[in-house]
Order: sequence, then structure tokens, then C-alpha cells
Amino acid sequence: MTLEYATLTVDGLYPDSPGRETQDAYLVATRFAGDPDLHLFAVFDGHGACGAACSGFARDALPRLLLLAAEDDAAGGGGSLLATDPAGAFRAAMVGVNEEMHAAPAVDDSMSGTTAVAALVAGGALHVANVGDSRAVAGVWRDGRVAAEELSWDQTPFRADERARVKACGARVMSVEQVEGVRDPDAEGWLADEGDPPRVWARDGLYPGTAFTRSLGDLAAEGVGVIADPEVKTVEITPAHLFFVVASDGVFEFLSSQEVVDMVAMHQDPRDACAAIAAESYKLWLEHENRTDDITIIIVHIRDAQNGVTKRTPAAPGRR
Repeated sequence: MTLEYATLTVDGLYPDSPGRETQDAYLVATRFAGDPDLHLFAVFDGHGACGAACSGFARDALPRLLLLAAEDDAAGGGGSLLATDPAGAFRAAMVGVNEEMHAAPAVDDSMSGTTAVAALVAGGALHVANVGDSRAVAGVWRDGRVAAEELSWDQTPFRADERARVKACGARVMSVEQVEGVRDPDAEGWLADEGDPPRVWARDGLYPGTAFTRSLGDLAAEGVGVIADPEVKTVEITPAHLFFVVASDGVFEFLSSQEVVDMVAMHQDPRDACAAIAAESYKLWLEHENRTDDITIIIVHIRDAQNGVTKRTPAAPGRR
């Protein structure tokens, strides 16, 4: 098949920190491992004081460890793990990134870390691994329209299963308003579009305060159940699959998956779609807050059944 892709990163606007470094990173590795049928796309969203270092570390380490997991399994006579068990390969690689980050002297991940969402095109299949609240979604032609097909699940305290899991590890789950005593600390009626979201807190401290329940790095959060184990989803790429999007939560904070898919479907060129989504996301951030998050988008069009990958270089600088 022919894949045509574009990427765009827009630095967040932080009026109180004008020199702040973007904490997003992304990865595109076409013909991954030298295989013309393997193509890897990933986005990382760092958090904490050393979030940029954490996302950059994960970007560099993930493809190496994913390849290592595949080679180790093949050496044992089991064939490539990417072919026989892509979910297992992703789990081994992401847990490995987490362990290496903890041990890296150049990266302080004591209270910093990163999300990671990675999409691997493997022949006629698409494997997506997710840690945190970045997201992947496909645009699928269905019932006369382009519908959003979720390729990942946000791992946040809004999810009852994730909330129960971190609580079992000793975490408290409360919004900032609950921590400050403004709201009932035992109430669980959070709404996604109202007020501060539920966060993960240590039982006896005001940390880590993450709005997600899985992460690479972040030793403090790991101590209360914020783990590096990814959720992995595999879908068969059919003629109805028109494109997929991999993006940080800077995109999805105020845009739904369907709204993002609708905007991609309006543009033939993925560069134009990247620019339109980034502009809309930026505008919505400023309508709701006095800042914006970093915004990173990868859009991959699935054009036809011919073999090849084409990069669309952004017409304008990728950072603002």
C-alpha cells in the first residue's frame, strides 16, 4: 500500500515561561528494521520539569528496544516477535524504555516522564500501543461517511478500571478542587468538560498529581500505580481505512476523535490537515485558558495497494 504522511509540532504558549522548551517529541521510522512492510509512527508527550528530556529519551530508545525484542525472539527460533506477537514486542520495548530511563544518569525522571502512543503498520495490519493519554484514531468509510475508529484508549482516572487499579496501589484519586477542600473529596462525579480532571495523588502527599494513569518514567507516580505497561490494539487495514492520526493530548483536549477525523477528511493533503487541526486546537485552548499545550500531530493517509511511503514536508515551519 502507499502511505502518505505529514507531521507538525506547535510549541505550547506559556506566558509565565516564555523560554519553555517543548515537551512533545515524535518518531517516524519508515521501512523499520529494513523491512519494506514495517512503518513506525509515534508521539511522546513529556511532563514535569524534565519532561522534554524524558520524551526525547523515549523517542530514541523505543525503536531500538522494539527492534531488540524482535531480534531476541528470532534468535531463539521463534521468528520475529513483531510478526508473531506484536503486542508482546511492544510491551517488552516500552517496559524496557521505562527501566532504561530510570537508570539513565542524564535524565532525572524522579518526578518527570512521558506518554507514548505508537502505531506500527505491518503489512496489512496496524498495531497500536499506548501508555498515557496521547491518542491514535483511524478514519474509516462507514455508512456513507468517514467515521472515527479508536485505535487507543486514554488511560486516565476517568476510567473506572484504571481508577480502581491505582487506588489498589495506594493512590488517592481527586481533582485539585477536591484536594483543596472546595469539593467533597469522596465524590466521583467528574465531567470531562467541566473543571479540573481527576488526578492521581500519593496517600500522604500532594504529588504526583498526574491526570493519566500510565506513563514512561516518573518514579514518584510509579510508586502509586502509574505503570509503563501499554495497552495494545490490532486492526486489519481494509479498503475502508482511509487514514490514521497519532497525536498528543494537546490536540484532543478540546477536540473529539470524530471532530479530528472530520477535519482530516476535508483535506486531500495531510500537510493541510495537520495545519488546520493545529490551528483549531490552538484557538480552542486560548478560548478556554490563558495558555496552550504543546501540539503534535502525525497524519498518515492510506492511499492504495501500491508499495511505498511518501513524506509530505510541511509548507511552513513546523514550530511556532
